[in-house]
Amino acid sequence: MLRILPLVLLTLAPAILHAAPRPWKSADGTRSVTGEFVSRDETSIVIRRGDRKEITIRLDQLHPDDRSWIAANQPLPGEGAPPPSAVFDHLSFGDNRDTVLKKLQASKLVESTVEETFFARTGLNGVFKTRKQIGGLDALLYFDWTPAGGLNEVTLHTKALPAADLDDRLRPCWQEFIELLTTLHGQPANANMKLDLAPLEDGSISCTHLWKLGNRGSALLGAARQGDGYQIAVRFTTEIIQPVPVSAGSAPSLQTP
Repeated sequence: MLRILPLVLLTLAPAILHAAPRPWKSADGTRSVTGEFVSRDETSIVIRRGDRKEITIRLDQLHPDDRSWIAANQPLPGEGAPPPSAVFDHLSFGDNRDTVLKKLQASKLVESTVEETFFARTGLNGVFKTRKQIGGLDALLYFDWTPAGGLNEVTLHTKALPAADLDDRLRPCWQEFIELLTTLHGQPANANMKLDLAPLEDGSISCTHLWKLGNRGSALLGAARQGDGYQIAVRFTTEIIQPVPVSAGSAPSLQTP
């Protein structure tokens, strides 16, 4: 399991779990309009802008990220919305392995990289990845379990890349994860907009962002190091992680219960 290095905090933002207004991007990502979701049907959505004017946008005119948000957060009757306890896709902490596997196989967000017949031999770690690349990179799923066999953590991380790929490959993935997690869980409780690989030790993760998941736990985003390679990693955990206030001349850190 990856060790957590101190969370570097440069800015603080209040946690808003359900921020109503959000940017809606065009299909090609070149234009956007900010508004509050009002309603939807099979082919379009209605949003309310800041001037209180309501406008209708066809789903096929929206960016894939926005369509994914709608599918996850505003499904039509019968589409199967994630349960309130879900922390990633339909996965909830406490799910046993069989339940996790069934949910992963039915997921529209992830897909298997091996044949089902190999699951018993390989286990679940590293055999599912996001269907859509995040910032141009695949994200593989890894799991941690309680002694009783309940889901305790879900970690997504990319393949390891050399430090030279920081700006061209790792940073775009990190930035898209920030957007996706903010869309799903509101503004981060803490955010550091500098992605620095230098402090990372082998086998560790340095977290730049923290989202509160209510009383379910926390979501953390940052960079991890494996040998000479570096990954973007997202960790969903049952731990209620609280940042320690930073005083002059001291290093910021995370507290876990």
